[in-house]
Amino acid sequence: MTTVIQNVAVPTLAYTGDILIANGRFAAFGQHLNGDTIIDGTGLTALPGFVDVHVHFREPGFTAKETIATGAAAAAHGGYTTVVAMPNVNPVPDNVADFVDITKRNAAVPIHVKQWAAITKGRTSTQSVDMAALKAAGAFGFSNDGNGVQDAATMAAAMTAAQHLNLPIAAHIEDEGLMQHGVVNAGKLAKKLNLPGIPNVAESAQLARDLELAAATNVHYHACHISTKESVALIRAAKAAGVHVTAEVTPHHLLLDETDIHADDPAFKMNPPLRSRADHLALIEGLADGTLDMIATDHAPHTAADKTGSMATAAFGIVGLETAFSLLYTQFVTTKMFTLAQLVNWLSSAPATAFGLPAGKLIVGAPADVTLVDLNRQGTIDDHTWLSKGHNSPFIGRPYTGAVVKTIASGQVAWTE
Repeated sequence: MTTVIQNVAVPTLAYTGDILIANGRFAAFGQHLNGDTIIDGTGLTALPGFVDVHVHFREPGFTAKETIATGAAAAAHGGYTTVVAMPNVNPVPDNVADFVDITKRNAAVPIHVKQWAAITKGRTSTQSVDMAALKAAGAFGFSNDGNGVQDAATMAAAMTAAQHLNLPIAAHIEDEGLMQHGVVNAGKLAKKLNLPGIPNVAESAQLARDLELAAATNVHYHACHISTKESVALIRAAKAAGVHVTAEVTPHHLLLDETDIHADDPAFKMNPPLRSRADHLALIEGLADGTLDMIATDHAPHTAADKTGSMATAAFGIVGLETAFSLLYTQFVTTKMFTLAQLVNWLSSAPATAFGLPAGKLIVGAPADVTLVDLNRQGTIDDHTWLSKGHNSPFIGRPYTGAVVKTIASGQVAWTE
């Protein structure tokens, strides 16, 4: 069975024409190609399927918030063909049996869902997992996301073990003692709303520790959801010194800062919090100059009940898979701040390259993961169209230009409008 996408713009190859897919892989790029199934790409643009190394699908244990099926559907709706799920579920995938159970569930959806295993037992302890066994079971790498690893010796041992296995450590960077139960950025906003604040140093102090440990162990250290100017500076210096560090930034930290919060609104509660304008601009600069390698959504769905009331008590997190491309394209590409090629790199090629994934390229022989977008489509963010169970987002009602219209993973349509 073959499929041809006809008359589609392919900016990464600088031509408009046809794409032939056979046996789940790209077979040819050219003109007047023939296939068993025809997809009309007139007026559309073909991009490498998006890759997100940081999502929360909540299954098992929290399926009222999301399931692997609904999360994968949301990802496909947003143009993502490969995602990597975090391990803050119940039971935690800190052993082979529970890890294999999750990977079987991940395999049942129409996109590629990889899985992080926990760094420590229960994700918050200091007891090491059997990393070698989890690698043999298919672990993408190790993370305690949702909590920072508080004990330096625990992190050092984990980095040493992961490096020996040639697998990455992904860090939720947060010193809980310095966080002091904060819920918004420390400073004027916290005082205005009379809410406890999270200082920048809660992130940067632990990041500084981790970068020193990464230098000592030579592990691939991945810094999750960077939010402060101090963190950007630390990562820039570490890269210059040869530390094997990659870093991600979220769409919401690129699109918003604390000045966008005008009331005690749980839709804006996320961890790390929206920071100052200076932090926000440092993130954009860090992405532009390569200090920050990629954009990852940190898609964090919650029930409506989880996100009601005050930011003091509501859950941290927002959804992002279904809105990321449209919002980022509108904010950065239509304004000519960045090019489409840059955005595609951060959403697809860069994460694939950083983690050695067979994704992010439209070339013959590669897996046929492709996202078709209408760059002229205009609308407003409408959560009634979402496939995620989570509707927790401050972007609902925001206008956009550019939309995903079809997502193909391994040659099969994973979502179409």
